[in-house]
Parts: sequence; C-alpha cells; structure tokens
Amino acid sequence: MIRWLIVVFLALLIFSGLRPWLEKIGLGRLPGDFRFRLFGREMFIPLTSSVLISFIAMLIGKFL
Repeated sequence: MIRWLIVVFLALLIFSGLRPWLEKIGLGRLPGDFRFRLFGREMFIPLTSSVLISFIAMLIGKFL
C-alpha cells in the first residue's frame, strides 16, 4: 500500500514539473484533470492524463 502512495506522489510531482510542456501536446486539459486554487496557489491533479500515459506505457511494455 505504501509503495503505491509513493508512486502516485512521484507521478504527481513529475506531472506538475512537466505541466507547461504537457499542455502544449494536449495533456493536462483532458476531462478529469482537476485544477483549482487553494490559499493563493494553483493546484493541479492530472487523473485522466496519468491514466492515459500509464495505458500507453503498458502497451509499449507489452509489445517490446
């Protein structure tokens, strides 16, 4: 269980850092990607984008 929490945290951290580049190719603006302001900071939770990238990674891993 703790392993999955670490993986999810690292994925969210990577998505937050790569957000400007990912928005240029269309990720981060999909339905299910949440963006909100909390205490003056913009928070970003890319649920749909992370599922899509995981699915693509799974397909690549399966065929290689």
